[in-house]
Amino acid sequence: MSIYDKAHELAKAIKESSEVTDIRSAMKLVEADAESKQMLDNFRRSQMELQQRMMSGDMPPQEEIEKMEKLFEVLNLNLGIRRLFDAERRLSVVIEDVNKIITGSLSELYGDAE
Repeated sequence: MSIYDKAHELAKAIKESSEVTDIRSAMKLVEADAESKQMLDNFRRSQMELQQRMMSGDMPPQEEIEKMEKLFEVLNLNLGIRRLFDAERRLSVVIEDVNKIITGSLSELYGDAE
């Protein structure tokens, strides 16, 4: 079995994981409520714009960052959105752990940093 076959196998396992299932479930809850969906869409759009600006070297004022943080806190009061954010965070941890496992397996090539 090639590395690519194993990568596809891993992708399938992630897609079938409880974390992804939880994201789908939470997304359905959010999409069922037009107001929640609109709030989330607006937040994601603002978040994306802010990230793009930061990647291009345009650091936004602290007030703008604080505004996004407060908006995130408000969105977390919505049960469906909070469930979605929690599920996304759990999936992010899984992906980060998988990345550590993969890069850790190569550490001997470049010398262990520790």
